[in-house]
Amino acid sequence: MKEVRYFYDPDLSGSLPEEEAKHVVRVLRMKEGDQINLMDGKGNFYLAEITTAANHRCLYRILEKNAQERTWDGNIHLAVAPTKLNDRIEWLAEKATEIGWDRVSFLNCQFSERRNIKTERIEKIVVSATKQSHKAWMTKVDEMMDFDDFIKEFGHAEGEKDDDVERFICHCYEGEKPHLKDVLSKGKKCIVMIGPEGDFSVEEVKKAEACGFKAVSLGSSRLRTETAALVAVHLMQLSQS
Repeated sequence: MKEVRYFYDPDLSGSLPEEEAKHVVRVLRMKEGDQINLMDGKGNFYLAEITTAANHRCLYRILEKNAQERTWDGNIHLAVAPTKLNDRIEWLAEKATEIGWDRVSFLNCQFSERRNIKTERIEKIVVSATKQSHKAWMTKVDEMMDFDDFIKEFGHAEGEKDDDVERFICHCYEGEKPHLKDVLSKGKKCIVMIGPEGDFSVEEVKKAEACGFKAVSLGSSRLRTETAALVAVHLMQLSQS
């Protein structure tokens, strides 16, 4: 059976974005009258017919809309400090998208090895992996945020109750910490923070806990940042599937 290939057009404007149009016209050599499969990243697949195929331009008309059911409950949000090497965080973006997540935020921490990141590049990788893995929803990719700004925006004040959101911070300091897999709940929004190779600072851990993030473990193995992040995404995905 022939593999179904999807093209991404979030605006459904009737004209494919330039990169998608190039692939359709120049690589696949499709022409007027051929049918293509589209996704909008908002939970819908479409069957469309090409009306114009020329140079870097591909116009289409939608024939059929197919709304998709979500394959996991809740909302999976990873916050991670980017690795020193770009290819490792790009690998994470690809693999986590294949598994399934809803949002990724990048943290600028006290011990961060990288203070900036090209989110445009990450978004391209996420789009490609979303199409390849036939996910109907596109992952939201956030610009890098300072650690303090992130916990203020996504945490809550001490003593405040929020039953719909579970917040966790993974760190390697000693102390009693439950395993992440044992504290995740189905159907809730879940945020997991993963630090840089040098870990979060003690001060950062205390600040996060004051904002409602609970300290958890990912097991006894010492994991690299991108490995820990992927493990966290997989555990969140399993808890919501």
